[in-house]
Amino acid sequence: MRPSTLLTTAALLCTPCFAWPARPEEAQNIDARALEERQQTSTSYNLNFSGVQGNTATTLPSATASASAVVTTNSAGSTVTLSATAAGNSGGNATSSADSGNSSQPVFDPRLPAGGIALITPNTALAVPTYYKIRDWVTFAWNYTSLSVTPSAVDVLASCSANHATYTIATNQTIPTDGAQTVLWDTGAFQASATIPLLTETYTLIIKEAGQPVTARASAGYLAPFSGLTFGMYSPKAMTPLADFVCVGCSDAITNMERQTILTILGVAGVTIASFTWFTGIVGMW
Repeated sequence: MRPSTLLTTAALLCTPCFAWPARPEEAQNIDARALEERQQTSTSYNLNFSGVQGNTATTLPSATASASAVVTTNSAGSTVTLSATAAGNSGGNATSSADSGNSSQPVFDPRLPAGGIALITPNTALAVPTYYKIRDWVTFAWNYTSLSVTPSAVDVLASCSANHATYTIATNQTIPTDGAQTVLWDTGAFQASATIPLLTETYTLIIKEAGQPVTARASAGYLAPFSGLTFGMYSPKAMTPLADFVCVGCSDAITNMERQTILTILGVAGVTIASFTWFTGIVGMW
């Protein structure tokens, strides 16, 4: 038998011997040595812990959320002041202000419409111009729409662009509980005492909240300035006695065409009469 064959056979026979499980006492010795090596290795490290270990939980100071907000704005919505306070582990006070407001008013959803005016008199649905004679009484009547906050009072004005004048019709008019409001304007008495007299011109009716500018910004739920009616005013002339009346388009003189027409008519009539008379004489009708 060859030497290489003998070596191969010996290797195959020794392989199961290495795979055979060790005896129980040998396994215990191996585990003890491995545990001792791990302990020696862990002691080489310096592990220092600070704080609380285990299942003990550290409780942080709880912050109590308590907030209050105050919103300050005027009725036109041009001024808003927001003030918020939070109480807890560290309190705070935040204020946001666009300007100092006139009064504390609620702020509504900006998607809501602003309050408006629906005219009753004059009737704008007729789509015809409205004219008023100076010296007569003028009536304006309307209802309010989309109001979440009712103004304390309103002002009624008339603006004329021809002389850049604004005439006060009524001020501080309290709004009735039913929302229907009427204002009467004595234009005769107004004209008699007016510093700037009323002109024969076109005017714009303005209705706004008392104390607010005409250009106040419309805000949801509050009355927006109204300027949706245009009307005309005129001054009548004094009456003229009939004896003194002169027709501007009239004249006593006749034109040449009119004179020739009259002469032609008279000539034709004379010829007709003469011819008829001559004919009746011939036939013996006379």
